[in-house]
Amino acid sequence: MLKDMSCRNLLLKLEKQELIKLPARKSGTNNAKRNSSIALVFHSTLPITDKLKTLTPLKLSLAEDKEALGLFKCFLSAYHYLSFNGTVGENLKYMVYDKDDRPLACLLFGSCAWKCAPRDSFIGWDYATRGKNLSLVTNNTRFLILPWVNVKHLASHVLAKVAARIKDDWSAKYGHPVYILETFVQCGRFKGTSYKAANWICVGKTKGRGRNDVYNTLKVPIKDIYLYPLVKRFKEVLSS
Repeated sequence: MLKDMSCRNLLLKLEKQELIKLPARKSGTNNAKRNSSIALVFHSTLPITDKLKTLTPLKLSLAEDKEALGLFKCFLSAYHYLSFNGTVGENLKYMVYDKDDRPLACLLFGSCAWKCAPRDSFIGWDYATRGKNLSLVTNNTRFLILPWVNVKHLASHVLAKVAARIKDDWSAKYGHPVYILETFVQCGRFKGTSYKAANWICVGKTKGRGRNDVYNTLKVPIKDIYLYPLVKRFKEVLSS
């Protein structure tokens, strides 16, 4: 499979440079249409299976310059099951490299869910307080360990490193901190093992309704809701 992906990446790269002409695709996919404007970045897919201690210290950096941002978009669009649709509003994009500058993972944090009953109950939010303090929560909308990377404990280690710095990174970029992280893990597809190992708290499940489901007819996969407080007195801060 890894060899197939490597060949595919090379062929697409050559086609983009107009060095070869590939046959027309039999049928387009939603991801293909969605990612048509995202440039393919040539990258190695050689397996990385080392022990975590041989890869550390990991390098965690914001994907802000053209090169890092291009790689970030390419990885998510090619390898994340939800792909990459761009970002709206406040967000942070992280790239994770090993000590030899080999990319290992990427994470995207953006706007949190407007309404989420288990989360709101856990924090102690009523309608008015939630509306006022929603910007103090961010959602981990994408977390990708690259498919050729198989390193035990890597995912939880990365989550811990992000949690240690994201509050300051958010303040530096937007002039205000975030005090709690949230994420939604699709039931039946993932077990949330890395989040549990990184001490995220499962507070309940979604109801299987989409963000824009006004008439209670839109069904989406049910997800476990995980939260990670960044400060001890987060309930007091978020309810003030």
